[in-house]
Amino acid sequence: MRMIVSVVGVASYDYGDALSKSILFFEGQRSGKLPSSQRMTWRKDSALRDGFEIGSGDALSKSILFFEGQRSGKLPSSQRMTWRKDSALRDGFEIGADLVGGYYDAGDNVKFNFPMAFSTTMLAWSVVEFGKAMGSDQLPHALDAIRWATDYLLKATSVPGLVFVQVGEPYGDHNCWERPEDMDTPRTPYAVSKQFPGSEVSAEIAAALAASSMAFRSVDRAYSARILSRARTVFEFADKYRGSYNDSLGPWVCPFYCDFSGYQDELVWGAAWLFKATKEPYYWNYVMTNAQSLNSLVVKDIDGVLYSGGSFAEFGWDSKHAGINVLVSKFLLSNDSTSSAPFISNADKFICSLLPESPTKSVSYSPGGLLFKPGGSNLQHATALSFLLLAYSRYLNQAKRVVHCDNVVASPARLVQVARSQVDYILGNNPLTMSYMVGYGQNFPQRIHHRGSSLPSIDQRKERLECEGGTPYYNSSSPNLNLLIGAVVGGPDIKDCYSDSRANFAQSEPTTYINAPVVGVLAYFKSHPS
Repeated sequence: MRMIVSVVGVASYDYGDALSKSILFFEGQRSGKLPSSQRMTWRKDSALRDGFEIGSGDALSKSILFFEGQRSGKLPSSQRMTWRKDSALRDGFEIGADLVGGYYDAGDNVKFNFPMAFSTTMLAWSVVEFGKAMGSDQLPHALDAIRWATDYLLKATSVPGLVFVQVGEPYGDHNCWERPEDMDTPRTPYAVSKQFPGSEVSAEIAAALAASSMAFRSVDRAYSARILSRARTVFEFADKYRGSYNDSLGPWVCPFYCDFSGYQDELVWGAAWLFKATKEPYYWNYVMTNAQSLNSLVVKDIDGVLYSGGSFAEFGWDSKHAGINVLVSKFLLSNDSTSSAPFISNADKFICSLLPESPTKSVSYSPGGLLFKPGGSNLQHATALSFLLLAYSRYLNQAKRVVHCDNVVASPARLVQVARSQVDYILGNNPLTMSYMVGYGQNFPQRIHHRGSSLPSIDQRKERLECEGGTPYYNSSSPNLNLLIGAVVGGPDIKDCYSDSRANFAQSEPTTYINAPVVGVLAYFKSHPS
């Protein structure tokens, strides 16, 4: 039996500087009316009418048909809900669903609430788990980043019987290369409802609000209570009206953020966070009762292509399985529970799937040491899985446990060592000696796939840039005009090669769900530099 211990040299990276930059990144992704405290000043107000104007064009989903039944005024000839007639005749038709705010998910100008909610959950978990390590200088900024999302998620869940899951018609948006401040593509809002459910998005929003309520509990008890109350309501909606938003909104959410792993994991994930936030037995019993649904591999046929997803080794914006096992294991390990199946055993199996020396390793590693899983934007896996490594190492430490991977025994310190290897790779300890965080170090990506970063800011060019007006900037080989400081890009390929090109979005595009977990990881290493 081999015992793997940690042997770590002197830190060569400024984790505190990287932490501050990783949080600052979220200010560059903000949508809506920017506050006077905005530090990334090349960004300006954008999408100030989101949710207020819902047209009658063919971009409306079935879930938005609801609004035709709520219309006031002179109904158009295109009215599809024909049992409704003219009423309260007034000029115009505006639905007062305020959806201003939130985050653009990546380098485009769409607000996809599924990955946005997951990013929020991970930011909140970063504060709950590692907030003290952030220090008095960065914790307030981390809380601001969370609140920018939760304020929006409160709006997205404010209409009874509806949960808004997206703002922006994605195909029109992706066909244009324009600043968010200039957007003229359709800002269509998409919602799920009782008739057209979307349990995965609704339950992830519930998880985000519940986790965030814990982050705010010591600094704003009233706000914490408000978002926790909403988390309960949204979770009940997600559980009562079960179904995937793929079925009702597939043409608009796929292939961008299709749910490949089923919605059962989000329901258990949401219940786990609600238990963590409330300690109410109902949520614990829900987790225990529904845990078996996580053991089966989900295979989905989406537009004729078979996808599989959902197992103990998966964690990210779509699949929550490994996160559930790690999160729930904290309660079980701290209480020395005898009924820990399947959570602790699955959490251990997850760890064994990652360790390079494990005989049951299921991930790959590049020659330079970067963890790899199938699919694009690989650093989303390196950051999210590193977060779980650190969280689980803490829980193991507290329980005085190790992980057994057949004949290999991994200590909590070994989990920390693997996580450190990933964050150090991102910050420059790699064959290219390149930082994959914009603005950190001397050698970092210059041509990231990001509209706002690549185009002249309003300060530089006040004239409007139309849909195709930004194309020359997209095609240019010149560096981006604005630094999206703190953005972690998709990263290199499995041979440690990186193409610094806007066109190679799988490598050069940053996302909120790459950055959110690394906030917690960097906070930990800021307080444990060696």
